[in-house]
Amino acid sequence: MMLLAVLSGFLVTALVPLLNRLAGSYIGWVLALVPALLAAYFASLVPEVSNGGRLLLEYPWMPGLNISLDFLVDGLSLVFALLISGIGVFILIYAGAYLKGHKDLGRFYVILLSFMASMLGLVLADNLITFFVFWELTSITSYLLIGFHHEDADARKFALQGLFVTAGGGLALLAGLILLGTITGEYSFSGLLESGTLISQHPYYTAALVCILIGAFTKSAQWPFHFWLPNAMAAPTPVSAYLHSATMVKAGVYLLARLNEPMGDTLLWSGTLMAFGTMTMITGAYLAYSNTGIKKLLAYSTVMALGTLTLLIGVGTELALTAFVCFLVAHSLYKGALFMLAGALDHATGTKDITRMGGLRHSMPLTAAITGLATLSLAGLPPLFGFVAKELLLEALLQSPLWSAGLLMATLFSAMLVVAVAGLLVIKPFFGATVKMPKQPHEAPMAMLAGPAVLALLALIFGVAPALPASLILDAAISASVGSPVATKLALWHGINVPLMLSAASLVVGAVLVHQWPKLQPRLHRLNSTMARRGPEAGYFGFMQGLAQFASWQTRRLQNGVLGTYLLILVLVTFGLTGYTLLFRYDIDLAFDLADSYFYEWGIALLVVAATVFACITQSRLASVASVGVLGFGVALTFIHFSAPDLGITQLLVETLTVILLVLVLFKLPPFVNLSTPWERYRDLAVAVFAGSVMALLMLAVLDVRYFESISTFFIENSYALAQGRNIVNVILVDFRQLDTLGEIFVLGLAAIGVYSMLKLRAEDQQKP
Repeated sequence: MMLLAVLSGFLVTALVPLLNRLAGSYIGWVLALVPALLAAYFASLVPEVSNGGRLLLEYPWMPGLNISLDFLVDGLSLVFALLISGIGVFILIYAGAYLKGHKDLGRFYVILLSFMASMLGLVLADNLITFFVFWELTSITSYLLIGFHHEDADARKFALQGLFVTAGGGLALLAGLILLGTITGEYSFSGLLESGTLISQHPYYTAALVCILIGAFTKSAQWPFHFWLPNAMAAPTPVSAYLHSATMVKAGVYLLARLNEPMGDTLLWSGTLMAFGTMTMITGAYLAYSNTGIKKLLAYSTVMALGTLTLLIGVGTELALTAFVCFLVAHSLYKGALFMLAGALDHATGTKDITRMGGLRHSMPLTAAITGLATLSLAGLPPLFGFVAKELLLEALLQSPLWSAGLLMATLFSAMLVVAVAGLLVIKPFFGATVKMPKQPHEAPMAMLAGPAVLALLALIFGVAPALPASLILDAAISASVGSPVATKLALWHGINVPLMLSAASLVVGAVLVHQWPKLQPRLHRLNSTMARRGPEAGYFGFMQGLAQFASWQTRRLQNGVLGTYLLILVLVTFGLTGYTLLFRYDIDLAFDLADSYFYEWGIALLVVAATVFACITQSRLASVASVGVLGFGVALTFIHFSAPDLGITQLLVETLTVILLVLVLFKLPPFVNLSTPWERYRDLAVAVFAGSVMALLMLAVLDVRYFESISTFFIENSYALAQGRNIVNVILVDFRQLDTLGEIFVLGLAAIGVYSMLKLRAEDQQKP
């Protein structure tokens, strides 16, 4: 059942074109049944998981490679699965209304369902390689979703940017996962959770940690990789809402939370997460406050939230991980609602700029009410669940064992900016002065408001009764993150304490920042433009430009159409790597015993060498052909001397035929021309000597080492017994290797046909007038 649940999104995509034709404008409601059924299935697992249970479901996939579709269902993965499927219901319904009549709506739903299935596979996978496969699938499907409006140059550019950043991090992640498997001998999260301190004490720990953090940071838009996430707003709003609330951007923090127990007992882990999380949190909050586009504003606030989640994982205490889970759920609820509401505002007014909106409370009262409720949770005001999460966040940082004062000040600063952002989201569009907008404002259809309304109401219910979600699933998720059973006592009111006073201070300063925003925003915009020219995104574009320039240079120098250059590079790389491995990775003990050699053997060897040298230096084409023939005859004499008359006769026939053919075409060839400089000829000579020396050493090393009994014994014993032939070479070619010989004959036949065809075509061309 679990395998079907995870793969159902992929399976249903085959039916989307048909359903799109049959259901018409109701396609969103029909397809929403898929995540609804998935949410019901995952909800049925809550009782077992909330009681401390953990499900490990195994499905063989590639047993030979030790890769299986194993799924780990505990509190952490189940919370993510419920968020992905539950919010997915409203996203699919919302998309049907938002993109109503779009010519590519069917394609959109195919990609969106694949994206949902990929994310479910990611959070539920237990096998590390399976996890990575789903990880990369989320990158590919998000690329297709961000670039859905592929006619738009910005959509294509930013889709590619998101793909490069996340897929590049994915390569680092793969290296990290392989290192973890090498350290523990386990390629599963369940095995890693039982490894104790083995990982952190291993010499590979630092390398594995760096690789994994690069993968997680790029996926979850941590500084300095944060720039790709706001640019992903080129995607349609349903994608933005899903991406930011429950899916891809949470994949990185999910991985960090999952690995916190086996890897998080070192200062390197906690310090790195706290440092980058804090930097991301401050950067996201500042950029959110300084923007005017409603989607960009929400996107940067997501960056802030992702930094906060990373920071809490880095703190790593039980209280911090409790705050992590609560903040995760609270953010998913209000951010999903706010993004869908942003799409409703854009749909109704024709603009995304909050400075060009105003007075919408009269024409869009329901949207205003839902937005007000969701922004209360964003700002961390009671009685919303965002307030509960914010109080836990401040309390966790007050008790942080490391950098408590600094982290608290940075978080308080970010909280003030986020309060201001929440105020701007409500005040500017709905309570600001009425302005003329590109479209006549009107209330969005219910399909676009149902999701935000439900999510905002859930934030209210969870805030009023936080013990309800805690007892159902949050305690299990916290326990999975901590690594031991945890029973929280979440409540809306804990009395007047330091976190409450800090929260109140953030509200007061946030209100002041809202009032001062019209004066500050132009200055902040200019500052942002200056920073953008020197920030991480500028570095990304500089890197991409440098990559293109390097590729152009490489093409000009290495792929210049000169066959000699290709051959030179091929020989140098092949024999360079072979020679290095042969000389420095293996012990070569070559003992030359020349005591039993005869004078005529030396004569044959000198003849071969002399013919080779003469063929290379002669200026006469006839002498060159003759010397090549002498070389071939010398090889034939070698075969005959070492009791291989068949090979010797074959060599003599081939060499005789070759020399005759070369002499026949000799007079048709143009005269010798020096196409290379003396330096190039000496270079080629050095490369040739080097390659020949390496090959000679390799052959001698191969002859000196024998791991298995020679196969010649088998042919000597079985040529007559099995094939009724006394000529062993013929028997090998005709009986034991008949398919190989047939293949060679077939290749020669094709070559002959090709040559005949070219000659025939040339003859016909010459006959034309």
